[in-house]
Amino acid sequence: MKPLVFAFFTLECVVRVAFAQYSVQLDLTEQKAYLLYHDRAVMESQISSGRPGHLTPVGTFHITDKDLNHVSSIYGRMVDRWNRTVVADADVDMPTPAGTRFVNAPMRYFMQFAPGIGMHAGYLPGYPASHGCVRMPERNAIAFFNAVSVGTPVIVFGSIPRSRQYQVNTGDNNQRYYNRFYSDPGYYRGRVLTPPPFGFWPF
Repeated sequence: MKPLVFAFFTLECVVRVAFAQYSVQLDLTEQKAYLLYHDRAVMESQISSGRPGHLTPVGTFHITDKDLNHVSSIYGRMVDRWNRTVVADADVDMPTPAGTRFVNAPMRYFMQFAPGIGMHAGYLPGYPASHGCVRMPERNAIAFFNAVSVGTPVIVFGSIPRSRQYQVNTGDNNQRYYNRFYSDPGYYRGRVLTPPPFGFWPF
C-alpha cells in the first residue's frame, strides 16, 4: 500500500512541477510583463494594457486558452473595397458605411487569462491603449506563448497612472499587423492548446 501511495504522490508532484514551473506577472503601473520560471524572472516585456473605460482586470488568474491566430470578435476596422482603412477604431455594432466592410482585429499569440481578456502581439504606443487586453511586441508575445500552457498562473497588479491623459487610438497604428496577418497564407489558423516540447525555449 505504501509504495502505491508514494508513487501516486510522486506522480502528482511531477505533474504539478511540469505545468506550474512558469508563471506570468503583469505590472499595470510600470506597463511591464514578466515571465517567471520557478519564481525567477527570465524575461521582461513592455506592454500596453487597457485604457480608462476598458481597464485590464486585476487579480490572480490562470491561462485558460491559447490561440495562435486569434481575432477579436468585437473590435477591428472598417475598410473600403481597396482595403484602405476608413474607420481605424471600429466595433461590430457600428453601422457599416456603403462600400465598406468590417475586418476583425488580429490578436496573434493570444493567451487568455480572463473572459475575453488575454495577452497577445500588438501595437504599443507607450501608454495603456487597448480594450482590456495586454499587448506585447510580437517577438515577446511569441516567447511568452511558447513558454506558458493552459493552467499557467497569471498575476495582474497595480493600476495605470491617473496623472496623465491617455489618448484614444484613432490612427491606423495596427496596419502592419493587419497586413501581415491577412496577407500571409503561411499563418496557421488552428488552435494551440498544448505546451511546447520539454526543453524548448524560444529565445
